[in-house]
Amino acid sequence: MTVPLPPLPPTPDEGYRPGGRRITDIVDEEHRQLLDLVAQLTGPDANPREGVQVLTAALSRHLSAEEQYLLPAVRVALPAAAERVDRELDANAALLTLLAALAGDDLGEVAERVRHHVDGVGALLTELRAVATAEELIRLGNRLEIAEEAAPTRPHPGTPATPPWNRIVEPALGVVDKVRDAVTGRPTYLDDLPEPPRG
Repeated sequence: MTVPLPPLPPTPDEGYRPGGRRITDIVDEEHRQLLDLVAQLTGPDANPREGVQVLTAALSRHLSAEEQYLLPAVRVALPAAAERVDRELDANAALLTLLAALAGDDLGEVAERVRHHVDGVGALLTELRAVATAEELIRLGNRLEIAEEAAPTRPHPGTPATPPWNRIVEPALGVVDKVRDAVTGRPTYLDDLPEPPRG
């Protein structure tokens, strides 16, 4: 695979491997956490009010980072999957639009769309694992984690969904969102919940 990443500095050790986690492992774990969270929020004893803000923030960050690094890498590494990548981008936009208009505890459609997202992207991850090197997956994982920390915590469905523009616009929106979150005391991380999903 030739993922468009900056070159690593030369090292004398041929067995050098960058530190960090593989993008496939990170995304798999986040998918399990998102599924656990929507199950908690839509279950029979659910009290979704406190969890909806965290779900919205977690999904906003997750989708932003995938669109910046995972889906472009899949498009390069698996040219035959380009149509599926486009479908995931369209589904992401629809999910963000739904989240932006989310009213209270109407989470059934959100939960269904999250499950479809996990299935669709999960299949792409399986194929990416088969063609990418461990080094490439780790370097992508490092970029994904950085992108998530800078990503918006609120849905912005009208923003660009592909590089290079999303890598410029989304961190700027993330700064604005984080200021708003700090001012309002809005919870945005899974650990902010009384019973955070662990995946």
